[in-house]
Amino acid sequence: MSNCNHNHSSHTHGANCGHQGIVHQGHVDYLHDGHLHHMVGNKVEEHSLPVDANNPSSCTSGHACKSHDSTHKHGPDCGHQAVPHGDHVDYLVDGHLHHPHNGHCDNHGKVQLA
Repeated sequence: MSNCNHNHSSHTHGANCGHQGIVHQGHVDYLHDGHLHHMVGNKVEEHSLPVDANNPSSCTSGHACKSHDSTHKHGPDCGHQAVPHGDHVDYLVDGHLHHPHNGHCDNHGKVQLA
């Protein structure tokens, strides 16, 4: 967790701010340009989802996602929102985390959308 150095003078994250909320450790964080933002007063903290039993970082080469075909490649312009997870970036696909790995998508678990 760190203080965010983005300029948010005209934007406050909240229930109707237009950014996807994710329930994280008892509060809601908001996905914004590949970052997970948490409002503390008028300051923005950057969070990352922890690697844990609910959101592991292990390889799941047998994961067959019905939301996209096997030729889809996750990356900055893939159409899915980037989500900081541990020390890497995953992509939000139908309420769960995808991680590109050795030519397939790993399933890094479900998230609770707010």
